[in-house]
Parts: sequence; C-alpha cells; structure tokens
Amino acid sequence: MIHQIIKDKSTRLFIILGGFFIANALVAEIIGVKIFSLEKTLGFAPLNIHLLGNSLSFNLTAGVLLWPVVFIMTDIINEYYGMKGVRFLSYLTAGLIAFAFLIFIFAMKLVPADFFVTSKQGSGVPDMEKAYNSVLGQGGFIIVGSLTAFILGQLIDVFVFHKIKKVTGEKGIWLRATGSTIVSQFIDSFVVLFIAFYIGTRVNSTGNDFVWPFSLFIAVGIVNYIYKFFIAIVLTPVIYLVHGWIEKYLGHELAAEMKNAAMKDE
Repeated sequence: MIHQIIKDKSTRLFIILGGFFIANALVAEIIGVKIFSLEKTLGFAPLNIHLLGNSLSFNLTAGVLLWPVVFIMTDIINEYYGMKGVRFLSYLTAGLIAFAFLIFIFAMKLVPADFFVTSKQGSGVPDMEKAYNSVLGQGGFIIVGSLTAFILGQLIDVFVFHKIKKVTGEKGIWLRATGSTIVSQFIDSFVVLFIAFYIGTRVNSTGNDFVWPFSLFIAVGIVNYIYKFFIAIVLTPVIYLVHGWIEKYLGHELAAEMKNAAMKDE
C-alpha cells in the first residue's frame, strides 16, 4: 500500500513540495527572532530612509531567508494542486507552528541543570538558560500576528493566483506567480506588524516601555514590503526553473491533467 502511494508521481510530488513548504515556514518562524541589517550584511552603510518622520534602514527578520522558498512552493502547489491543496498545507503548517511554540513553552518551564546555565560562559554567554528562553520565547502577540498574517497571506495568494490564471490561461506564469505574491505580501507585511507590535506594545506596556506609534507601524511596513516586492521580482526566473523541472518529472500529459483539475478545484 505504502509502495503504491509513493510510486504515484502526483502524490510523491505533493509530499515533496508540502515537506519543503512546512519545513521552511516552521524554520522561518523559529529563526525570525533575529533581526539583521541587510545593508551591513551586503557590505555597505545603512540607507537611513526618512519616512513619515522616522529614519529607517532595512533591518529585517532572519525569516526572510526562507520565506521566498515558501512563496515559490505556494505558487507551484497552487498550479498543480489548486486552492484546496494550498489551503490544506497552510492550515496544517499554522497548526504545526502553533504546536511547536507550545512545546517551546513547556521546554522553557523545565528546570535547567546547574552546569547548563554556565556551560557557555567561555563563549561569552553568561547564562544559557536566559539565552535559550530569549531565542525560543517569542511574545504571544508576535506569534498570533505571525500566524494570522501567514494564513491571510496564503488565502489571498491562492485567490489572486486563480483570478489571474482564469484571465491569462496557461500563459503568463510570471504574472500569476509574482502578482499573487506581491498582493498577498502587502497584506502580510502590515498585518503582522499591526498585531505583533502596534497592538502588542500597547497591551503589554507597563508604562515605561516603548509603544509603537502609528507612523512607525506604517513606515516599517512600507520598508518591509519594498524588500518583499523586490524579492518577488528577483525570484521570477526560479519559478520558471522549478515549473520546468516539474513538467519534465510529471510528463506533459499528467501535468496538463493536474493543472486542469487544479483550476476546477476551488
């Protein structure tokens, strides 16, 4: 039975694409706690963009390293397995991310061994327990904001993708893939910031903590979207490469059959 399931090309492809989709989304959430300077990473000084009274640079979450892969997987899965395929994987991924953070909470509650706390002092980490909790212990509003933005972004992506494909047909892969990503990531960029920081800093403020003003929320959202817009354009050739590989793997007849079924499966 298992042999027959794995032997089926369409099923095996769905498992492979789904595996990459889930793994990349989950890892992106975990590593996203780190904020890095894009300009300094590329070897030049921060741009210091003046926007709505704020001086901003491209300081981005490390999760952007993997989200482009999720974008590609979303469009490819949408192409061959339709809206239901993407929705299924999106809900499953969101559930697994929530499960992972729940396990992190239990792990942080465990009492550390004495030697663990001081085990990395020689490497410049005075308290491994605090370091461990700082990396894994993302705030509740950040988690809720991230998951909400992820689900909304995915649902909007598949909707726009199919609307564009109904107009263009099989032509214009770049238009439906890049276009759907550009629209969905506009929503994603602002939803996560609104919930995680604009609302989160207000609810969790003790009176002395920094609270995000509305102008900062809009300005940071615009900067983040500029980056995502640029990446979506740059990744267009990659989508064609992956699409070509899949067409070759499935064969023209099976690929055409799956794409036709995907368009009817709404």
